[in-house]
Amino acid sequence: MSKILVTGASGLSGSIIIKELSRQNIPVRALVRSKAKAGELSKYANVEVHIGDLLFPETYRDALKGIDKTLLISSALDKMVETQQAFIDTARQVGVPHIIKYSGAESGIGFNAQNFKGTKDHENIEDYLVDSGLAWTLLRPSQFMQMYLPASPTGVNIDKNALILPNGNAKLSPVDIEDVAKVCVQLLTTEGHSRKIYEMTGPDAMDMNEASVIISRATGRHITYRPVALNDYVDNMKGKVPGERLKILTQLAKERSKCIDSHVKLGTHKLFGVRPTNFAEFIYKNLDAFAKY
Repeated sequence: MSKILVTGASGLSGSIIIKELSRQNIPVRALVRSKAKAGELSKYANVEVHIGDLLFPETYRDALKGIDKTLLISSALDKMVETQQAFIDTARQVGVPHIIKYSGAESGIGFNAQNFKGTKDHENIEDYLVDSGLAWTLLRPSQFMQMYLPASPTGVNIDKNALILPNGNAKLSPVDIEDVAKVCVQLLTTEGHSRKIYEMTGPDAMDMNEASVIISRATGRHITYRPVALNDYVDNMKGKVPGERLKILTQLAKERSKCIDSHVKLGTHKLFGVRPTNFAEFIYKNLDAFAKY
């Protein structure tokens, strides 16, 4: 079996992927930034935790030794292009043959990626990886269903029982990260994925009114969608999220609001035998996230 490493292992996506690898009894090396972030991963079997900061290659070079495949994930807030390109260089120097880039692709029809820094950064890194000489795979999930949970800045505001977003009548097709994690496990543990691009959405193209109805039915709360002007949204978010993230969220919301329909792409689910989780199922299995409030 290939020896594998996952970066960003304590983040939202990374931790769910590590959990799925552990559930399937697959040994994995997990790279996290600090000991504080390593604690939660220590409860999972077959997980070897390494401390390293992607900003500083010397801190994780040893973790790459002997690795056959790595799943590259990092925050969009921490100089993503610089850090991921440095990781690609370091992996090549150490002798890692294959990098799977955890990227992204918006599902909204008409979304202009050139108006959104997050997508442009991912595209720059993808190009760099493709030109690196390494074997590469690009995984591009759409918006995550987890972004609708109360713990997310873009999720349900429990105090007001509302989704308060500047999305207008836009539609999105969010995907459950647990679905993405199951695909990641197969990409990391099976062959035949070099020079391949995989896109993923969820099965439901929905606007925020439709999303709020689904959340209401599942939780028993009366959740409404309250569309707000972009400027009001930005003012409300100040102090709740870091300035750099707020800038990204603002660009994203502005562009998403133009997309009155959304692609549904389930080909990757089908190819890897992963049943798509619909939005209602996702909310039902995450009722505890609402019960905390």
